[in-house]
Amino acid sequence: MDAKNLTYKDAGVDIDAGDALVSKLKKINPAIGGFGGVIPVPGKYRKPRIVLATDGVGTKLLVAEELGVYNTIGIDLVAMVVNDIITCGAKPVAFLDYYATDQLRKDQAMEILQGISEGCDLAGCDLVGGETAELPGVYPKGGFDLAGFGVGFVEKSEIIDGSRVRPGDAVIGLPSSGVHSNGFSLARKVLLRKGMLKRKRVELLEQLLVPTCIYVKPLMKLLRKVRVKAVAHITGGGLPGNLNRVLPGNVDAVLDPKKWDLPEIFQKIQEAGPVDPTEMYRVFNMGIGMCIVVSKKDLADSLRVLRRSMVHAVEIGEIAKGNQRVLIDGVPGLGSGR
Repeated sequence: MDAKNLTYKDAGVDIDAGDALVSKLKKINPAIGGFGGVIPVPGKYRKPRIVLATDGVGTKLLVAEELGVYNTIGIDLVAMVVNDIITCGAKPVAFLDYYATDQLRKDQAMEILQGISEGCDLAGCDLVGGETAELPGVYPKGGFDLAGFGVGFVEKSEIIDGSRVRPGDAVIGLPSSGVHSNGFSLARKVLLRKGMLKRKRVELLEQLLVPTCIYVKPLMKLLRKVRVKAVAHITGGGLPGNLNRVLPGNVDAVLDPKKWDLPEIFQKIQEAGPVDPTEMYRVFNMGIGMCIVVSKKDLADSLRVLRRSMVHAVEIGEIAKGNQRVLIDGVPGLGSGR
């Protein structure tokens, strides 16, 4: 007897399921489905510069899997990319995603991609395409990963690079919504060891899954009103490992953590570890998702513009003479010593 002809589906890849997913997505966004995403170069720029960024969601995916909720991580994916783009002063205009899994699960995929679409709406950019890949053998059963790619434009003369930061400038903090999408390897290790990451601990899992804030629209409004000197997206490495990246070599940023609220989730992680306070600040955003540096004379206007955009912006510190460090009052090893 002749052997049965093998199909791609027998090998673990379901073409029909993939086609059905694309058809559903095209109803959400007709631009999806082509071989490449096409975007216009905005005509308002005299010397446009393209800003590109890429990122993922990391092991936050495993928390989504534990709770069985996948729509929020799509927002996270967009946020991690567009928040990086806006730090240069660029407006994000287009986004693409890469979703890879061992086997396509249409309900899971739709939740993720609807979250991505929502994130793009929040950022004011277009979802122009992406890739969905079934990779049996590469991922374990039920495993998947996400990556995002963004494009933005900025006028050459309006690029924000931190070079104009001077002693006496003010540092503004934009609050985070929680852990965002960094530090989950430590958070999970701590909470798993304490038996706190169980499906029955829905409240804690939901706190961990709160999506990353998307700061694009408030910052675009601010950029139209004030000459911003530097912007830092607070991701892996926390405040000391990200704000320093936009500082010149002859200044420090001196921050006062008493000026902002610490979300409860960080207290739970620190106490459950226990985790040293210095390590907490080196790993997590600790309640500040974005830092903005402006001249002291522009501080009041900046806070007013941001708060009108429903962002509870606060002054969290100042720039002083130094050597490109971020000093956090009261934190051992990071304190200013003042």
